[in-house]
Amino acid sequence: MIRRILLLLVLLLVLLVAVAFAALNPGIVTVNLGWFDATMQKSLLVTLVFAAGWMFGLLSLGVVLARMLVERRRLRRALRLAEAEVSTLRSVPTAHAD
Repeated sequence: MIRRILLLLVLLLVLLVAVAFAALNPGIVTVNLGWFDATMQKSLLVTLVFAAGWMFGLLSLGVVLARMLVERRRLRRALRLAEAEVSTLRSVPTAHAD
């Protein structure tokens, strides 16, 4: 319950900061992306750049997690083979070194 309230308070704070930013920066800017020009409000531009950064972060996280899953699968397979080898070696009678 407390966690939800804290999350709601953080979201409300972010919303208030966004509204304050939009109110303090009412200007319009032109962005040249090389192949076309876009005219938009400063607050919208900042929001879009923030969202693009967030999406890039999620994509990067997805790549890292996929690599970790592949590595985990490889390590589990190696562990299974090592355990099978140990089990086989334990069942083999040992020669006495007399």
